[in-house]
Amino acid sequence: MHIADMHITPVAISDPPLLNAAGLHAPYALRLIVELVSDDGIYGLGEIPGSVESEAALIAARDVLVGRDPFQLNTLESTLRSQLGIGEEQRGDTPWDDRVFMHTLSAVEVACLDLMGKALGRPVCDLLGGRVRDRVPFAAYLFYKYEGGGGALGFATDPQAAGWAAARQAAALDPAAVVAQAQAMCAEYGFKSIKLKGGVFEPDAEVAAMQALYEAFGPEVPLRHDPNAIWRVETAIRAGKQMENILEYFEDPTRGQENMASVARALDLPLATNMCTTSFADLPGSLRLGSESIILSDHHLWGGLRNSLALARICQTFGRGLSMHSNSHLGISLAAMAHLGAAVPNLTYACDTHYPWQCEEVIEGGRIDFEEGAVAVSGEPGLGISLDRAQLARLHEQYLACGLQRRDDEAEMQKVNPGWTFRSTLW
Repeated sequence: MHIADMHITPVAISDPPLLNAAGLHAPYALRLIVELVSDDGIYGLGEIPGSVESEAALIAARDVLVGRDPFQLNTLESTLRSQLGIGEEQRGDTPWDDRVFMHTLSAVEVACLDLMGKALGRPVCDLLGGRVRDRVPFAAYLFYKYEGGGGALGFATDPQAAGWAAARQAAALDPAAVVAQAQAMCAEYGFKSIKLKGGVFEPDAEVAAMQALYEAFGPEVPLRHDPNAIWRVETAIRAGKQMENILEYFEDPTRGQENMASVARALDLPLATNMCTTSFADLPGSLRLGSESIILSDHHLWGGLRNSLALARICQTFGRGLSMHSNSHLGISLAAMAHLGAAVPNLTYACDTHYPWQCEEVIEGGRIDFEEGAVAVSGEPGLGISLDRAQLARLHEQYLACGLQRRDDEAEMQKVNPGWTFRSTLW
C-alpha cells in the first residue's frame, strides 16, 4: 500500500461567542480536514485547527507523502521534519496553540493510522496497543459568553446550543447563570465532571461561580477551573485557597513552570496544565520544579496519537495524572480522541471537549453520541467514521464565505469592546 493522493479541505464551523482570557470566539471556528487516499482506493482522515499557515504546511507535506508507505510513520515524521524546514516552534501566550508543525504531524499521523486500520480491518486503538476501556469519559465544558449562536446559526435554528446559553455576558456576575448552563449541559449529555473556562472576569466572581456549582452538584461531581494562566501568582494562591475543598484540579491558574510551581507549593490542590508543559522539551523543567500534577495532553499539539502514548508513559513513570485538552472540533478529532483514550491505561481524569458547542458535522451519520458523559469507542476499522462529502463541501463553502484565515480572539473581542487588548497577565 502507498499514498496515492492527499486532499486538504479547509472548513468553517459555526461557533458561539464564547469568552476566554484572550478575547472572544469568532462566529466560525476553522478546521482543516485531511484525506489520504491509498493506491487501492482506501482513504484515511485527519483533522486539525485551521489556519492559512497550517494549510500551507500540509500542502508542502503532500509532496513528501505521495508515493510513501503509510505504515512507515517513523520515516514519514523524520522526512517531514527535514523537508518542511520548520524550526523550533513556541507555544505562545494565548489559550490555543499555533505550532504549525505539530498540527501537521498530527493530521498526517492520524490519517495514516485510519488508513492502516481500514486496510487491516482493525480499529485504530488496536494499532496503539489495544483498548483498555470501551467508553471514554468527557466533562461538561462551561463558558461565559455573549448573546447568540455562531456563524449563520442563531439559537432559533440551533437547538443543540440553546439549552446552555445561560451564562451570558449580561448575567456573568450571577453564579446562578453558570449553574443553569451546567445543569442543562449535564442533562443533555450525562456528563459527570464539570469545567469552567475562566480568566474572563475578576477572580472573586469566578470563585463564586465555582462555589455555586459545588453547592448545586455536591462533592460527587468533580469540578475544574481554568483561568488560562492569566492570574498573578498571589491571585492564584488566594483564589486557590478558597477552592481547595471544592476542585478536582486547578488548571493553569498562572503563567510559566516556575510560577505554577510556586502556586503548587502553596496549595493543597492538584494543578493541571496544557499551557506551561506542552512538549517533551518542557518535561525536565516540569519534573524538576513540580509545576503541575496533571498534564492535559492533546494529540493535535503533541504530534499525534503515538506521541500522546509516549507522554502517558512518562506521566505514569513520574506519578503525573493525565487527561486531554480540547478545542472547537468535529467528529474526526473526537473519534481520534476516543481511540487514544481507549488505549491509554492511565487516563486518570475525564477529557475536555467543546463538542456540545458545535452543531455541524462532516462525518456520515451526523454527530457522535454521548451516553452518560462518555463516547463509545468504535470497533469498526480505522477511526470507524467516513466522510459526508456533501457536508464537507457545504462547510468548505462556508469557509470561503466567512473570510477568516486564522483564529484571532482579540480582534473579535474588539468588535464588541473597542480598544480591548489581550494581556498575558491580569489580576
